[in-house]
Amino acid sequence: MNPWTANDIPDQTGRTVIVTGASSGIGLETARVLATKGADVVLACRHPERGVAALEKIQEELPTGNITLQELDLADLDKVAAFASEFSAKHKRLDLLINNAGVMLPPASRTAQGFELQFGTNHLGHFALTGHLLPMLAKQPGARVVTISSAANRRGRIDLDDLNWKRRRYRGWTAYSQSKLANLMFTLELDRRLRGVGSRAASLAAHPGWTATELQRTSDLARIGNPLFAMQPPDGALPALRAATDLSAEGGSYWGPAGRLELNGPPVPARITSRARDVDVAAQLWTQSEQLTGVTFSFAKRAAKRYRTAA
Repeated sequence: MNPWTANDIPDQTGRTVIVTGASSGIGLETARVLATKGADVVLACRHPERGVAALEKIQEELPTGNITLQELDLADLDKVAAFASEFSAKHKRLDLLINNAGVMLPPASRTAQGFELQFGTNHLGHFALTGHLLPMLAKQPGARVVTISSAANRRGRIDLDDLNWKRRRYRGWTAYSQSKLANLMFTLELDRRLRGVGSRAASLAAHPGWTATELQRTSDLARIGNPLFAMQPPDGALPALRAATDLSAEGGSYWGPAGRLELNGPPVPARITSRARDVDVAAQLWTQSEQLTGVTFSFAKRAAKRYRTAA
């Protein structure tokens, strides 16, 4: 069987898509490809000036495409709520939400609401955004939420007693790995709850392997290893694009590169660790995420009761 490529993406005309972190790297490439396939794409970017540059870059290639820009700061839950409200006021539908944006290895710092920056941005910001937008997604047959994790999730541990690093000594890589494990656990738990209520929406995850992006600017390992091992964004975006568009990709699936250690190569189903599949920890993480963000997935609560009773 031939490797899956962007040429395998079916026509996306009529679908409305949000890509967070679309100003550079994998997010920009994902948005660009979906736009070339006919989707109406909203670039959700933290920095307006970088967002404008990304928008203009895509428009140069697709002058007739429907690509718009909307500001989104995932490190501020008030701004996440404002984004969702503005989007729902401007758009009649949402078919695909790609939770791509993230931060990696910043100095110890906190979000507007006081959460550790990586956990607060990578997980809680996207948790809240998905919760706000899920009613729109649930109306569309075949709608998907695709959340970008990382191979670093395998090193992650969910510390339910100290998710936001208030008691532990801060370690950037450990905090990043926790946030990426949280992304994957959220994906799987969301899909379980969606299936529990018979929703027409699905939740999937992907990771880009070793891809050279702006996200790695603070990583010494990336500076050394990128010339030797890294894919470029057009290849690194393929797992997310496959999760988003491959009609055979099922809810709860996880996609990554086919190569050794899932570092590079064409997109295939990726390995999900037993830790990521822990439904009890996932349920507790979900509950704490609702409490921390103030965003409640009301129908998902009913789903949780149904699938746990049946288990």
